[in-house]
Amino acid sequence: MNPAGSRRHVRHRPSPGSGADRSGTLRHEGDRSEVLEHRPEVAFSARRTTQAVMKRWRVDTDTTESVTLIASELVTNAIEHAGPPLALHVRRETQGGAILLGVTDGGQADSEGTWTISCAEDEHGRGLTIIGTLADSHGTHTHRNGATTHRARPTT
Repeated sequence: MNPAGSRRHVRHRPSPGSGADRSGTLRHEGDRSEVLEHRPEVAFSARRTTQAVMKRWRVDTDTTESVTLIASELVTNAIEHAGPPLALHVRRETQGGAILLGVTDGGQADSEGTWTISCAEDEHGRGLTIIGTLADSHGTHTHRNGATTHRARPTT
């Protein structure tokens, strides 16, 4: 664990000469990935990280608030419904400037998180609806060690 107690920073670097990552996605300077501990308190860290990146990119307030809420909901869903490890990815397309958020987790958990089981049915389950309303596009990529859920939000 690092001195901050809950996160480790991983900076994205473009592939030499291409400006693209292994998947072919063009990278924007300042893209950020952060490994998070698998505990409820890290939703705050995800919000703080997202806000800092949006500020660095000089993104408008409305978009910053929407993107921050999407990041928080994605991380919360991963904590409640998936196992570790957990990581937040904040990227910006070089062409068009869309903001891409991703959360990588360890795949379906054996049981629901403590918050989900401790509250009434109508007190949870709105996260994906909120995300779907705010995001321009979305998807999930399942891989050997879990899943990565991603959402895109255009900038104004």
